[in-house]
Amino acid sequence: MRIVVTLDVMLARRKMKAKDLAERVGITEANLSLLRTGKVKGVRFETLAKICEALECKPSDLLDIEEGVPLSEGGDI
Repeated sequence: MRIVVTLDVMLARRKMKAKDLAERVGITEANLSLLRTGKVKGVRFETLAKICEALECKPSDLLDIEEGVPLSEGGDI
């Protein structure tokens, strides 16, 4: 099983561009892109909280579990 980031779904629901979210959260567009594509091993709670605040959502709105899929390697944000 692996954690799947559904950030793109929430961005679409909020009609917000990734560039605007990155600016509000205070991270680079490149790091946000890595998070959106699931190419990270983890995310700091502080960063996750800022994303949730900007999108007016909960962490559970941004993360899901995909059964039967092996973990992939990535970096932390």
